[in-house]
Amino acid sequence: MIDFHSHILPNVDDGSTSMEETLKLIQEAKNAGFTKIISTSHYIEDYYECDEETRKELLEQIRASYLDIEICLGNEIYLTSEIPQLIKEKKASTINNSRYVLFELPMNAKPFNAKETVYRLIENGYTPVIAHPERYSYVQETPEYVEELANMGALFQANFGSVIGLYGKKAEKNVQKLLKQDLIPFLGSDVHRTDQIYTKVPKILKKLNKIISEEKIQELTEINPQKVLNNEEI
Repeated sequence: MIDFHSHILPNVDDGSTSMEETLKLIQEAKNAGFTKIISTSHYIEDYYECDEETRKELLEQIRASYLDIEICLGNEIYLTSEIPQLIKEKKASTINNSRYVLFELPMNAKPFNAKETVYRLIENGYTPVIAHPERYSYVQETPEYVEELANMGALFQANFGSVIGLYGKKAEKNVQKLLKQDLIPFLGSDVHRTDQIYTKVPKILKKLNKIISEEKIQELTEINPQKVLNNEEI
């Protein structure tokens, strides 16, 4: 499997706090059945602004210590209409230098510029991927909002943990609905700490098998993420 969303780089956001913790997280991922992890550290203007060069250096350190799992560069960028410029300036990164850009929306306040951002990304040759839509309160109240963004060309990544209710019952119910509607092409751990999500993956996969087919699980956790890494069309 390929983990599409993680916060494993040490001391760059609210994820891993040390290289030791990072290596423990990678071991947990390996034990859970992951062979590749996309590192999607937060990029939030004026808050988390670790540039691409620094994150690449950290990845090289990790690779030197741990060769069993492939670690790929990315970001989880907080919503801003300036994402194309941030990428151009190498402040923020696409996923594995592809056209795919992972970004997140505000948790509780419906953003006025989400559709504009999706449009601008597509206009600049990128494919927008919106992180964990099932967790946003306004999506929970109006799930049709995801369809509106999907019709514009946005893709979506759901969190493994939502499947078993780690973010509350509303997120759990919402992710099931989105999965059944075939609106989720990727799953990610969104891991920040050890013993948080990777150790629960067997339980999550068992639950997923009751919601979608084994073939669809493979598509979400292996086939589609690899297409992104290869910069291929979904």
